[in-house]
Parts: sequence; C-alpha cells; structure tokens
Amino acid sequence: MEAPEAQIITMEINEIMTYLPHRYPFLLVDRVDSIELGKSVVAIKNVTINEPFFTGHFPKHPVMPGVLVLEALAQAAALLSFKTVGHVPDSDAVVYFAGIDNARFKKPVVPGDQLKLHATILRQIRGIWKYATYAEVNGQRVAEAEMMATIRV
Repeated sequence: MEAPEAQIITMEINEIMTYLPHRYPFLLVDRVDSIELGKSVVAIKNVTINEPFFTGHFPKHPVMPGVLVLEALAQAAALLSFKTVGHVPDSDAVVYFAGIDNARFKKPVVPGDQLKLHATILRQIRGIWKYATYAEVNGQRVAEAEMMATIRV
C-alpha cells in the first residue's frame, strides 16, 4: 500500500495575522508557500526600503539586521507549530525563544530581496520545540540557526 501524499498548506497574510500576534513593523512573514504538518514550512518575507529599520541600519548602505532575519525565521516556525497542533492561538497564547544555537549570517539582506524562510521541526517535547532554520535569497543561503521555542496556549 502506498503512503498517502502529504497535504501542503499555504497561507496568505490575513490568515497569518490570525496565528501571529505581531503587527507592523514586527510582522515579518508575508506569505506561506508551504507547510507540511509536523515537518516543515517555507515562507516569504519581502524586504522593501520602506522598512523602518533601514533609516538607521545603515543610512548609506541599508542592511536588514540579522536579528530580524532570525525573528522572521522564528515567526515562520511558530506558524508551522500552530498549524501542526491544529490550534489558532487566542490573546493569551505566547511563543518565546528558548534558545538560538549555531546562528550564522552568510550574506547581507538588502532592500529588494525576497527572503525565503525555511524551518524544519527537529523535535517537540512538553511544549518545547526545536527547529533547524535557514533563510535564502535567490537560492543563496543568507542565514541559518537552530532555534528552540516554548509555546503556551
């Protein structure tokens, strides 16, 4: 007997906003291209010159702060977790970073780039989730990290 094909889920911005409490300027996921429940997510962040951090980071050479690339990855991972457990969070639900390991920044992210955010669940035990994540622009890896988060619903 053949294994059933995995269901691939996509999400547009209005649905993303029902799962994440973040709002401008900290909502850093514009679209979800695919979620394979219990496994992985691929999401998109469009980087524009209108981002407020570019006025100070850096005025003559705008670069997206690496910590915000990590935050975008974490938001994509949170969407994967909420969809996996089948829970739409309410106002009392929270997701906190519990750890970031092996973070590496390989190339600057600049206005006009489209970040492709990848997160894969490594394990989930008692409300602690661990993910392998990376971000790429035009097929080139720009950042990577292992992340742990706790989700309280």
